[in-house]
Amino acid sequence: MLRNTLKTAVLLAGLGGILIVGGGLLFGQAGILIGAAIGFAVVGVSYWKSDVIAIKAAKAVPVTEQQMPEYYAVVRELTEKAGMPMPKLFVSPEMQPNAFATGRSPEHAAVAVTQGILQVLSWDELRGVLAHEISHVGNRDILITSVAASVAMGITMIATFARFGAIFGGAGGGGRNRNDNIVGVLALSILAPMAAGLLQMALSRSREYEADRSGAHLIGDGEPLARALVKIEQYAKQVPMDVNPAQAQAYIINPLTGRKAQFSNLFRTHPPTEDRIARLRSGEWR
Repeated sequence: MLRNTLKTAVLLAGLGGILIVGGGLLFGQAGILIGAAIGFAVVGVSYWKSDVIAIKAAKAVPVTEQQMPEYYAVVRELTEKAGMPMPKLFVSPEMQPNAFATGRSPEHAAVAVTQGILQVLSWDELRGVLAHEISHVGNRDILITSVAASVAMGITMIATFARFGAIFGGAGGGGRNRNDNIVGVLALSILAPMAAGLLQMALSRSREYEADRSGAHLIGDGEPLARALVKIEQYAKQVPMDVNPAQAQAYIINPLTGRKAQFSNLFRTHPPTEDRIARLRSGEWR
């Protein structure tokens, strides 16, 4: 818990620093206040509305216990075992097998599964997936994900402003100072998004391993999740899903795996699935 709190603080500090520096390069002293204001707005919306944003992005709808008794029974068993409150349950119409958890805390959490995963996995395998997602909630990974997404969006925003300012002369001043500002702005616009991608990649990989471990420990068996990951990975390569890349890290398997036109090896948001499966089957989670 303390480690995730520290990660959140570092992310917030990084976001504020980048936005303030970028604002200063673009608009001078006034830009510092502009960058700070944008940072507070982005982080605030992401923190308080992360569940709403993720659910709407997935086109997921709430389901009742009467509609899906097995879904409720499995999640209730897992949350009671973990000593957590029952999250809201949703189903997305997407046919790619996948799942995610969202929300700023266990008291404000939501779990969503796709129609595809309901058709492909057995309930034993789905129990392993849901244990993984419940573990994300319990480990407070969702807060980290939300803030990391905020950092990525904020960096992308300031990088876009930077390119615009460099092209149209927004980095004011004259002569050498103006040229220095333009060079700084262009460097920020290129390097900042790369840093954001690397940041999300590192955070996502570590938390996926931990959620696999915690989920397997919760049900006392790593095999159901291992089998589920095999199936989900196979289908994800064949069945496309239209997901904003900033949201992709929330899913148990990267939903953009099947896209050919992507830099998947450069900025992978998930650890290699075969490595996750090997860890689960080796008993490292015990």
